[in-house]
Amino acid sequence: EAIKFYNKSISLKPDYADAYYNVGNILRDQGKLDEAIKAYQNTISINTNYAEAYYNMGIALKDQGKLDEAVNAYKIFISLKPDYAETYNNLGNIFQDLGKYKESIEAFKTALSLKPDYAEAYSNMGIVLKDTGKLTEAIEAHKKAISLKPDYAEAYNNMGLALKGQELLKEAIEAYNQALLLKPHYAAAWVNGAVAFEQWNKLEQ
Repeated sequence: EAIKFYNKSISLKPDYADAYYNVGNILRDQGKLDEAIKAYQNTISINTNYAEAYYNMGIALKDQGKLDEAVNAYKIFISLKPDYAETYNNLGNIFQDLGKYKESIEAFKTALSLKPDYAEAYSNMGIVLKDTGKLTEAIEAHKKAISLKPDYAEAYNNMGLALKGQELLKEAIEAYNQALLLKPHYAAAWVNGAVAFEQWNKLEQ
């Protein structure tokens, strides 16, 4: 098992930051988040500028629901590597979970300024725009995501929700159907499609 080799290297060279970092990654993949975070902390104690350790620690902290601590880890990463778009996308998702919608949208916009073809950031921003009642902007964000990634089932589903919010039920159903063509076992799209179809049927009667 790889972790045994890394632990042996640490016993021989206790200041081996890379070994601690790699142990952290293995433990995180195994779902052992407390141990992973400890390994990342050991990495950072040896090398305070080890950017990737802060980034992956942010992922582990978010997975634990420790959102404020995850934000702090990402902010330190940004101070070391300010041009990594994925960090801002991750921050946008955390700010959304915290109900900090303005900060969330700003984070997604920063991600897109660094990586203009970042489909996931467009779609994630669309979710927040929809949650804040900006339905037209949300739809446009999802359309942009789909133009960049035509097989993006989640973007079609999320666009369907925004269209439904505008009472454009036929268009919403079409969006859900497209999501299901791309991802036939997509449970959320099946449920959302059923709800929209039921409402549309009632209007047609």
